[in-house]
Amino acid sequence: MIQGLYRLLIELTNGRWSSGLLKRFARSPVSRFVIPSFARIYQLNQKEMEKELAEYPTLHDLFVRTLKKDARKIDLNADTVVSPVDAVLEDVGPIKETSEILVKEKTYSIGEMLGDEDILSKYLNGTYMILYLSPSHYHRIHSPVNGTVTKQWQLGSKSYPVNKWGLKYGRRTLSKNYRVITEVKTNYGHVAIVKVGAMFVNSIETTHKGSELVKGGEIAYFSFGSTVVLLFEKDIFQMDKTIHTPHDLKMGERLGILIK
Repeated sequence: MIQGLYRLLIELTNGRWSSGLLKRFARSPVSRFVIPSFARIYQLNQKEMEKELAEYPTLHDLFVRTLKKDARKIDLNADTVVSPVDAVLEDVGPIKETSEILVKEKTYSIGEMLGDEDILSKYLNGTYMILYLSPSHYHRIHSPVNGTVTKQWQLGSKSYPVNKWGLKYGRRTLSKNYRVITEVKTNYGHVAIVKVGAMFVNSIETTHKGSELVKGGEIAYFSFGSTVVLLFEKDIFQMDKTIHTPHDLKMGERLGILIK
């Protein structure tokens, strides 16, 4: 019953009209009046923001805020993988030969997530990591590795919640939601950065120029809280032993190392 009710509420609140209303409100001058309460409710760290709270003209501008220089420390060791976002590490595990992963007791298909059988073959028996951003998080996305972009593509249309409730009760949220996928070739193998849209707002804006990515460099931003899924080829990634799930992460924090 709970599952059915939850899905009904998702469908009712995730239509084109409701998404459009939220987008228009968040970008309107009127939305600035809710900024103080939003910052208080979500306990935003105003000391690290590049601007004062009163300087953000709309709620959207606050969502996509930038931080002061050196607000995040990037692990720049050549073989490390860093968190591309401020987020909660919700899950990590193996990608099965069938392309399936098990998240919150639900099975998802990496093949459906990627939508490309040729690219999928690289990640079978590899590793996945799921990083969830809440509305309180910094929404800019950065490269977790140094490398060259080999392909970038978009899939999906609507977006359902990707928090723990969405993962538990939603239908194929990670592989059905609107998403922008960037595949990167490193000196150790391939890494896919899957940026997954969240409830209401599908906007994922790409900001990097050219094909070369530098670890810690900005590559995109979300217009609302969402999720990043990292996929690693077989036998190239070793997670840091100090990390567990769930685990709060800051952008630039070490997730593990790449190995040959």
